[in-house]
Amino acid sequence: MINLPRQTKIVATLGPASSDPAVLEKMIAAGMNVVRVNFSHGSAQEHIDRVHLVREIATRMGRDIAVMADLQGPKIRVGSFATGSTMLVNGAQFILDARCKEGNDERVGLDYPELVEDVKSGDTLLLDDGKIVLQVRKIINSEIYCEVKVGGVLKNRKGINKMGGGLSAPALTSKDMEDIRTATAFEADYIAVSFPKSGADMYMARELTRASGGHAKMIAKIERCEAIENLEELVKASDGIMVARGDLAVEIGDAAVPAAQKRLIRVAREHNKLTITATQMMESMIESPVPTRAEVSDCANAVLDGTDAVMLSAETAAGKYPVESIAAMDRTCMEAEKSASVTLDADFLNRKFTRVDQSIAMAALFTAHHLGVKAIAALTQSGSTALWMSRLNSGVPIFALTPEEKTRRRLSLYRDVRTVMMQYETEDREALLAKAEQALLSAGVVSRGDLIVITIGEPIGKSGGTNTMKIVRIGEHIG
Repeated sequence: MINLPRQTKIVATLGPASSDPAVLEKMIAAGMNVVRVNFSHGSAQEHIDRVHLVREIATRMGRDIAVMADLQGPKIRVGSFATGSTMLVNGAQFILDARCKEGNDERVGLDYPELVEDVKSGDTLLLDDGKIVLQVRKIINSEIYCEVKVGGVLKNRKGINKMGGGLSAPALTSKDMEDIRTATAFEADYIAVSFPKSGADMYMARELTRASGGHAKMIAKIERCEAIENLEELVKASDGIMVARGDLAVEIGDAAVPAAQKRLIRVAREHNKLTITATQMMESMIESPVPTRAEVSDCANAVLDGTDAVMLSAETAAGKYPVESIAAMDRTCMEAEKSASVTLDADFLNRKFTRVDQSIAMAALFTAHHLGVKAIAALTQSGSTALWMSRLNSGVPIFALTPEEKTRRRLSLYRDVRTVMMQYETEDREALLAKAEQALLSAGVVSRGDLIVITIGEPIGKSGGTNTMKIVRIGEHIG
């Protein structure tokens, strides 16, 4: 028997530090499950080339790696300075001017002129992820007069957030629409939508993706106050959420983020949706070969919260130690998982199952937990059965056996789900069960005599048709 891998999945961002084939191979070997393509940087062709390279290497290594395309969204920024930056001094006046073409020590332009309509006297604006704080004093035509509350060096094109939210910028820009077409061209498995405020934003992203011929699952990045207020609606309209703690912290305050993270993950899991925890998880490893103790604790707590995945950003995109960052996250997750509590019986309380396949998935979890089986094996076309099983922690590993490459890639993001490639070459249930046992034996995850729970659907190969659960002792269907 081989040691089972960790339950929590690792998302790593591609970039200049992770474009070399040898580095990518080491990243996959270190435990990367999903690559993130960040459309805030780089050209469309660079993204396409990197995705093709990742898939080529993953295929050679026999690994299923999902691709998540992360849209830039309406990042609201200051314009550029004649000298590249300016120093803002506490107590000084500074003007954000929608008509300014080239900034100086007194004012700077805006790439979002509508900001003038979105603010009023007394509002607090946070620049460069909150490093600089301005308070709005008055608005005259295209000019927003501010007092510098927390100064510092303000450089070209730094972002602007409004404390408490309330900016009217739409979630999907014309650039995002073009990037959706690019993501469809390289067959992205997931598309992450930045700054959505409501379910309508997610429905629009899904429709644009379908119109371009794509079938990617939709991830809502929770980073606006409005997203917190409309959480249930956003979760229902999405396939999963990302706890995007950077911009979220700027809008709701950094002290409010830990509690918000726990609530977001809990609500998403209750609705059978995926969760990704992101931003600064191993930030120090951009420059250091080892994480700080605080970063290790942060990552471990996300695991204990029940997140499906933890994400690396600049650590793997532009850092000095992309492979070491994944390895550090891998061992942190595995150690945290050892202490994760199993509360399956309590988790079943007040749950209602409206579909046959979902009911079978829940029955398999309950049986596997109380019978103490070695594994749960789900023969699945779409991956839905494995998703439902992975929403609750039974303490038993879940193996999804599927012939669909796209399904196997998508499943790479599901917590506690491992994929096994298996062709459905027969409609005879007993023959298929024998093949499933042999596939698990060949993968080295079970031994003869082990007790497992298998779910299967009839007619064979029908998506969404799981309707049977069977308790099997490995070896009874095969010679």
